[in-house]
Amino acid sequence: MMQEQLVKFVATPDKGEVSAILMRPEGAMHLLVLGHGASTSMRHATMQRIAEVLAEQRIATFRYNFPYSENGTARNSNATCVEAIRNAVKAAHETAPDLTLLAGGHSFGGRMTTTAQSEKPLEEVKGLVLFSFPLHLAGRPDVKRAEHLAKIDIPMLFLSGSRDELAAIDLLKQTIEGLRKLATLHLLDTANHSYKILKKTRASTEDVFVEMARSCREWINEKGL
Repeated sequence: MMQEQLVKFVATPDKGEVSAILMRPEGAMHLLVLGHGASTSMRHATMQRIAEVLAEQRIATFRYNFPYSENGTARNSNATCVEAIRNAVKAAHETAPDLTLLAGGHSFGGRMTTTAQSEKPLEEVKGLVLFSFPLHLAGRPDVKRAEHLAKIDIPMLFLSGSRDELAAIDLLKQTIEGLRKLATLHLLDTANHSYKILKKTRASTEDVFVEMARSCREWINEKGL
């Protein structure tokens, strides 16, 4: 079983310390700093599974809590989450300074990471990996949440299900195309926002999480990160 190292770092001066988990497989050369979804935490089953399959591809992960999930309070402001992301990236680099840094997250965690990068580049981060990027609210197709992506100048990988209720395929493809060569979209056949699939109609027999990890490794290699 992959060994996990518990780490503490200061998310923001006023919110104090939060927890993080470093999962570093043997032979890792990259470290992905992972933010969790809006109503979950770093220990959610989705986050755990993502970390495990990435480890199989020799990609280390540093998944962390936002202050609100650490303390069980109402969700923090976007500004607080962005500051927490910057400090998570710093803590990850200090914990494993020999690994190439990537950043991203699942749903809300990914959107806040792109927001942080668009406002000011995250230190040492070479690329962004976005699991189920929440393009819009369920049932309310829009692209306003993607407007800030145009300010990002490092490679981005979007791993989204073809049935994602928070990312209509036509709008997501339109968004990716608008970002030119910096953005790559990998569509996961029949998967929804939480990566639940339709077994009867899914063309591939590959586990959806394994597919994501493999795609992430191929993207890293292709971009020379």
